[in-house]
Amino acid sequence: MKKVALIMGSDSDLPIVQKAIDTLKDLNIPYEVHVFSAHRTPAQAKEFSERAEENGFGVIIAAAGMAAHLAGAIAANTTLPVIGIPCKSNTLDGIDALLSTVQMPSGIPVATVAINGAVNAALLSAQILALSDKDLSDRLKEKRRKDEKAVVEKDAKISKEFN
Repeated sequence: MKKVALIMGSDSDLPIVQKAIDTLKDLNIPYEVHVFSAHRTPAQAKEFSERAEENGFGVIIAAAGMAAHLAGAIAANTTLPVIGIPCKSNTLDGIDALLSTVQMPSGIPVATVAINGAVNAALLSAQILALSDKDLSDRLKEKRRKDEKAVVEKDAKISKEFN
């Protein structure tokens, strides 16, 4: 199975990225986690991106806040799918990161999830990998069934209490 790379622009993004890590673990998807900055370590980010496919990665998740150029810098150097997680910061509540991540020029796509949307980034990665992995596809379907069951159980509890 291909791996998922989780790249964050700063280790301060780890509490957000941890949710993606946990989701990938739950789905038994191999991953690696790195810190590369689009601005402070551009050569390392570029080298990682250029070699990601040959190193066994199938998807790259890039999490960054503020200027949030990391996903675009990664995407510029690979044809692998890149998913950006704009991270909330004290500046503009993450809207700046969202716009920097989602507004990519034609030819360099970056899929973008919600601000701090690490779980969805991991699930989207899993769905991409599941296109060529039936076992993973089955695990995703089972997760959906479990998620549905949990909501139905919560509805029954709330309905019993208030109706």
